[in-house]
Amino acid sequence: MSIDKIFLSELPLINGVYIASEDSDLENQSQTNEIFSHKWIKYSQEQIEEQERLFKFQKEWYLDLYSFENEEDLAQYLSDKEYVLDAGCGLGYKAKWFADLSPGTTIIGMDFSDAIFVAATKYKDIGNLLFVKGDIADTKIKDNVISYVSCDQVIHHTEVPLKTMQELTRILQKGQELATYVYAKKAIPRELLDDYFRERTKEISPDDMWKMSEQLTLLGRRLSDLNIEIEVPDIPLLEIKGGKIDLQRFIYWNFLKCFWNEDLGLNTSISTNYDWYAPSNAERYTLQEFLKMIEDSNLENSFVHSEEACHSGRFKKK
Repeated sequence: MSIDKIFLSELPLINGVYIASEDSDLENQSQTNEIFSHKWIKYSQEQIEEQERLFKFQKEWYLDLYSFENEEDLAQYLSDKEYVLDAGCGLGYKAKWFADLSPGTTIIGMDFSDAIFVAATKYKDIGNLLFVKGDIADTKIKDNVISYVSCDQVIHHTEVPLKTMQELTRILQKGQELATYVYAKKAIPRELLDDYFRERTKEISPDDMWKMSEQLTLLGRRLSDLNIEIEVPDIPLLEIKGGKIDLQRFIYWNFLKCFWNEDLGLNTSISTNYDWYAPSNAERYTLQEFLKMIEDSNLENSFVHSEEACHSGRFKKK
């Protein structure tokens, strides 16, 4: 498969992966890359059954986040696309999903972490799928060549998300869409703790962060097992919403991310908590801030979705 039409210059091929960028010169981005290399490589070695449950969940959630009725709707949407970029593809399962749904489309999975080598090995036999190690904030892709960019749950992990969004818009063909997702801001106590970890994590080893994530997962499970619902008063100055809420969810949304999902399993829950606390780069946004980023990137709304965890949508290049 030729990539000459896509990239600005010829890329070296190492172990099945095209190399656009080796690593970042920026301290926070380099640390974030290391964290995701550690996370995805470790997770890829865990229980296969649990991975498959995660992939199934993520696919179903993707359809909701970006307003596709079902897989057939997504397949139809992709069918006339020449080049699709999965920006920040991790282990590559969504890139492989796109490739399966639209065999006539060239799918490019790009990631700045070493997970890209795991993805390339696992999916080496998929003919319309290629993997690139690179910075999605500086893709080395030509202007106006990509027919659809999917940047799902990733852009907030880049050094300057607005600049990343503008880069992804640059490579997108006019009239085509970027699908992207950002973390939503939570209550003030939770935000203060999250800000603390953006700096503190650089002093903690990935193994120790994984251990803390396991401890937080066990806390989340024990709180969930209590099955206690409490009546919470509105506390506007702390941005805490009132009403009846499960105790685990009250602590989770307002004070401490202690994710637990029995259906997804222990390892996936641990990696979700790790995903939150370990990276230096993990911005959060109000809906208004997110929409301002869209506007500043010369994009217009096709579909916008917002919930407590995130804001997402599909946005068309003007």
